[in-house]
Amino acid sequence: MDDDQSGGVDIEALTAEINHRLEDADAALARDYPGERAGRQPVHTLYVPADQVEPDLLASYANRAQMSIVEFGAEFLDVLDGDEDLVGRVLAKLEREPIEDLRIDFEDGYGARSDDEEDETVRETAAVVARWVKDGAAPPFHGIRFKSLEPATRSRGLRTLAMYVEGLAGDGALPDGFVVTLPKVTSVDQVEAMTVAAECIEKDLSLRSGSLRFELQIETPQAVVGSDGTVQVARMIHASAGRCVGLHYGTYDYSADLGIAPAQQSLEHPAADHAKAVMQAAVAGTGVRLSDGSTNVLPVGDGDAMRAAWANHRRLVRRSLDRGLYQGWDLHPAQLPTRYAATFEFFRSGLEPAVERLRAYGKVESTAIQDEPATVRAMAAFLLRGLDCGALADAEVVTASGLNLNKLTELAGRPIEKRKAG
Repeated sequence: MDDDQSGGVDIEALTAEINHRLEDADAALARDYPGERAGRQPVHTLYVPADQVEPDLLASYANRAQMSIVEFGAEFLDVLDGDEDLVGRVLAKLEREPIEDLRIDFEDGYGARSDDEEDETVRETAAVVARWVKDGAAPPFHGIRFKSLEPATRSRGLRTLAMYVEGLAGDGALPDGFVVTLPKVTSVDQVEAMTVAAECIEKDLSLRSGSLRFELQIETPQAVVGSDGTVQVARMIHASAGRCVGLHYGTYDYSADLGIAPAQQSLEHPAADHAKAVMQAAVAGTGVRLSDGSTNVLPVGDGDAMRAAWANHRRLVRRSLDRGLYQGWDLHPAQLPTRYAATFEFFRSGLEPAVERLRAYGKVESTAIQDEPATVRAMAAFLLRGLDCGALADAEVVTASGLNLNKLTELAGRPIEKRKAG
């Protein structure tokens, strides 16, 4: 019925009424769920104890990763099902960008030291990384993990954080890709306190407001479910004033706190999957990124031990990728080959199906799969992730999909910016 007919619905007035009623909800949705963040997400975070950081660390880790393939080439090829092309791609990645994200660890990997000793380590590591940054040699992402805000370690953690930031920001600014990791978070109050600490450090060091960003390490049950039954990790994200850029799952602390026996502590334990599913729902639409944790089964020893550890790591990395967890922790240079191998095969095996579905989108007669716009967004994001880490090449994606990179970025719902691939 037309609007001007007797008894007709006044759509304009109805819309105005509903707009008024939903005004606050619309504003909250836009504020709390801004969507995908611009830029690349690293496929891993490599943790290195702070006392092991030397000026040649990047070259040393690259060499150790490459030499593990050289020394145990037959075992590595066997783990990759004889895929020599994939081996070549991994070696090339290790040559051009062996570490995507480096986290210098002043927490569990470093342990409790005297204040004088930790202070000296902070100064030395900050100077090393500052030199890398100046020389253009730093990994695209890097930062530190400092001790938690629990009472016993609070003062030491804040001291390390402030000293390191001061040592790194020698020119009055923090480098791109710098982020710090707050471990063992147990409350929203700690996230709010971390936000205040970041503001104070920025002010005291004359840094740009908002430049000190942090990740939350989710490794306590209290961070997942609070005493009132609410999902604390979701509240933590929104209590950070936009400074929280990532959630990282902590495999072993979380498992131990739940009473899981050491032999069963793993990325694939049902309790781990539950925690990560909650985290995944909490970050959706916020621009905060999610990382899986680590496996402590390291590739060291003879050929059989290397084969077994590599096979386990490759399987776990692929399992995470299949579940939408595009980042994870590495603890040893010989884990880098299987990190990149599993990641590359994931994106390369999905290239053809993704571009076929993108080309067929909207053409009812051309495919048996009728994709929703949300799935198209996911397929475009998949291709961009493959490009970001170097698993895929620009030319092959553009040629196969018929879409330029700006169009893919638009379809993925990402802000368009200059992209630097790995």
